Amino acid sequence: MHYYSLGEIPAKRHTQFRKPNGELYHEELFSTEGFNDLYSLLYHCNAPTQIVQVNEPYSVAPRTVHDKQLKHRSLLGFKIEPEDDYLQSRKPVLVNNDCKIILAAPRKSMSGYFFKNADADEVIFIHQGSGRLRTMYGAIQFGYGDYVVVPRGTTYQMEFDGPDNRLFIVESYGPITTPKRYRNAFGQLMEHSPFCERDFRKPTDLETHDERGDFLFYIKKQDNIYPYHYLNHPFDLIGWDGYVYPYAFSIHNFEPITGRVHLPPPIHQTFDGHNFVICSFVPRLYDYHPLAIPAPYNHSNIDSDEVLYYVDGDFMSRKHVERGMITLHPGGIPHGPHPGTVEKSIGAKETRELAVMVDTFRPLLMTEYAAGIEDPEYYHTWLPEKVTSNGVSS
Repeated sequence: MHYYSLGEIPAKRHTQFRKPNGELYHEELFSTEGFNDLYSLLYHCNAPTQIVQVNEPYSVAPRTVHDKQLKHRSLLGFKIEPEDDYLQSRKPVLVNNDCKIILAAPRKSMSGYFFKNADADEVIFIHQGSGRLRTMYGAIQFGYGDYVVVPRGTTYQMEFDGPDNRLFIVESYGPITTPKRYRNAFGQLMEHSPFCERDFRKPTDLETHDERGDFLFYIKKQDNIYPYHYLNHPFDLIGWDGYVYPYAFSIHNFEPITGRVHLPPPIHQTFDGHNFVICSFVPRLYDYHPLAIPAPYNHSNIDSDEVLYYVDGDFMSRKHVERGMITLHPGGIPHGPHPGTVEKSIGAKETRELAVMVDTFRPLLMTEYAAGIEDPEYYHTWLPEKVTSNGVSS
């Protein structure tokens, strides 16, 4: 992201910055990749280092199913049962060493504790529900179709407006960025980018709680949750500036790139991670060559696993799609449009589909949560209707 500031900051960094009563504010450097990449400078009312108690950690490591990789799969995401607590509701379904794909259906806002993911950046896609992300940097309103990007190490709370919430979350062990090909040498998004800086919503309404007490943090590190009790309220910044902060981007603000013939999925790329990408499939005009076939061609993604999360609308190349459904097409075997959808697509002018895609360049493992919501017959859906699963015509 680009430079931003909120609240009060001193004229020069690393110099005296005093409260009205003459005491110093506490400066904190929030840096990434040591001192070599993006950073922000935060100014606290109280020292951010005052720990009262540390309780025993507990594991949240996903349990993977190692013998279920090379097969087309479909997960019925809305079968994940809602739970009251935000952290308890987060269910990892597909994982590797670069990212985790998580489904969540929290009914209640976070209260009584704060959460910090010290393992990973988070991209929280809001499929259903609305509310507010509260952080030390300020607050961000979110709603249907928003990607909420939370840098690792950010202390936050999720507040929901109601109980009906569905989230698709990607945890990234590397930084989440916009694609490099859309940025110039100074980091500015270029004219051919499918979005611009105005589309990204930054924190507002900085909260400054100069309070002492017993503030419970749940800190995730190496797939363990560590309960920490701090003396000071985490949202005690008087101001901050820099390049590291949470933000929101609406999938509805992604401007699709189209062409005369079918273009490959990279034109839908929205975010870049380490060894994976996140793409947005949005309503758009179809290809306009006189002989164009709007349906995608068959594809062998030999070096990547393809995950599609279906949000809304009709999907021209798929049958029997429902909201919240996930398809996994692993590298090594071809996938493509379902029978009959290619001919049906010819002459169509537009699509109203809405979906999020994650392409990973290392294989994904299913978890026990995923196995519990799988449609076991999905890989048969490419068969002609008159052919049974054993290959014999009926």
